Amino acid sequence: MSERSERIVVLDYGSGNLRSAERALERAGAHVTVTDDLTAAAEAEGLVVPGVGAFAACMAGIEAIGAGPVIAERVAAGRPVLGICVGMQVLFEHGDEHGVVTKGLGLLPGAVTRLAAARLPHMGWNTVHAPASSTLFAGLPADSRFYFVHSYGVTDPAALAAAGATVTTAHHETDFVAAVERGALSAAQFHPEKSADTGAALLRNWLATVTVGG
Repeated sequence: MSERSERIVVLDYGSGNLRSAERALERAGAHVTVTDDLTAAAEAEGLVVPGVGAFAACMAGIEAIGAGPVIAERVAAGRPVLGICVGMQVLFEHGDEHGVVTKGLGLLPGAVTRLAAARLPHMGWNTVHAPASSTLFAGLPADSRFYFVHSYGVTDPAALAAAGATVTTAHHETDFVAAVERGALSAAQFHPEKSADTGAALLRNWLATVTVGG
């Protein structure tokens, strides 16, 4: 990574582990601002979209501050965006929770649905299966573990791959998408900020793409 400190905005739309993400990114070498200011979000070298809780609530928060177009414009312009947990889920076309379908940002193809697993939420450490072409997982051992907390996810990696995305999967009674990379857009279902050394390495890998892009 370069010696300069990348300017990263963690988007504050009322949902997410904002301070945990801020501290983790700072430890990885970034200069971080947590804000709901859309001009700052648009102009930052890298934008992080966090999220915890329900898909519908996170989308409501994003819509309340008008952040959807800013996120979409960044992606279209090839400017780095990282979604985390529900911040990843809202990048897809829609979420289906308790029979209620909520429109997402539509930047990735697919739907977020309840995992077909008897034990939910899927909570704790789990290994992931990343392809050799992944940038986020570059240099990480194949048995690297990350921290998950979720009951919903994307279970059609083939659609993402067909759309030109690099797809990393995990397994919790069923396969699901653990991370996705397409162009300037990266996203993780797990929490890198809670994933100790492996999460820190992944954040450094993402920040390296911000350096290249900037």
